[in-house]
Order: sequence, then structure tokens, then C-alpha cells
Amino acid sequence: MDAFSPFPPAWTKDAVHAQPFGCPTCGAGSREAKQVWLNRRAPVFTDGRKRKWQEFYQCECDSVWWAWSSDRPPLDLDGNSDEGGQRPGEGS
Repeated sequence: MDAFSPFPPAWTKDAVHAQPFGCPTCGAGSREAKQVWLNRRAPVFTDGRKRKWQEFYQCECDSVWWAWSSDRPPLDLDGNSDEGGQRPGEGS
């Protein structure tokens, strides 16, 4: 499966709009998805000419959901950097 394919995969047809961003069934985030497809052929333009598109996810629990790219929370790159969730230099 190519996430950037111009053609939607069959599994996206029953997707539900998830608000807040994440699986509406089990609460898993997008990083836990089994499959992803980005609808980049039909962007929506917001105020200020910013572009957003639909992101479709098939969750580990087999639920299928979609959300706007602008709704995706920022990636926390520091959260996985050290054991125990502490950043280097923190803690005792």
C-alpha cells in the first residue's frame, strides 16, 4: 500500500471523521495505524491560503478513521529520547 497513491484503497470507504485526532474506537494515535492513505489530490485551502488534506488510518483494532492534516498534533521527538520518559539531564 502506497500512502501517496492517487487512488483511495477500498478500506477508506467506511472511514469516520475522528475528533479529536485519534481512533474513535480504542483511542490509539496515528502512529499505531496498520495502514495510512493521504488524500493529497483534493486539498482544502483555509484562511491565509494554507493547505490541508484528509489523512485516512486503519487502526490496529480494525476501525477506520480520518482527520484533517491540520488536526494532527505536533510530534514530540523528545518524549522517546531516554528511558523512563526523562530528558537527558533531568531527574536524579
